[in-house]
This record gives sequence, C-alpha cells and structure tokens, in this order.
Amino acid sequence: MPQIEVNIPDQIEMQIAQLVEQGEFVSQEEAVEQLLSSGIRAYKTSGPSDEEDGAGLESEGGMMGHEDEYVF
Repeated sequence: MPQIEVNIPDQIEMQIAQLVEQGEFVSQEEAVEQLLSSGIRAYKTSGPSDEEDGAGLESEGGMMGHEDEYVF
C-alpha cells in the first residue's frame, strides 16, 4: 500500500486520537484511512459545486438559506 505524509492541524490530530481512544478505530492509521475514504465517497456523491470557490453561498445566508446555520 502506498504511503503518504500529511500535515494536519493539532485539533484534527486530537480528534482522531480521541476516536481511537474511544474504540471507534484500532489505530490512528486505520482512522485516517477510513475517514479519508468516507470523505472521498461523500465528495463523489455531492460533487464539486458548479460555482467557483463556493461563491454565491454567502449571499444566500448559509448553505440552506438560514442566516447563521450551515447544514452539511
């Protein structure tokens, strides 16, 4: 399996470590692999936005038209 090196913010690393400690994953390596795979599947399902860099979302007051509520 190919290996890559990724720099992530401390906060993300801490969240991954917590998931491992809680027993959600066996190791950090497994967690990263599973979470990346899930993210890629979600990206493929939703696809990139038709508008560049999300332009236009702000003007509608959030992703679902609510002032300060974002729904993913």
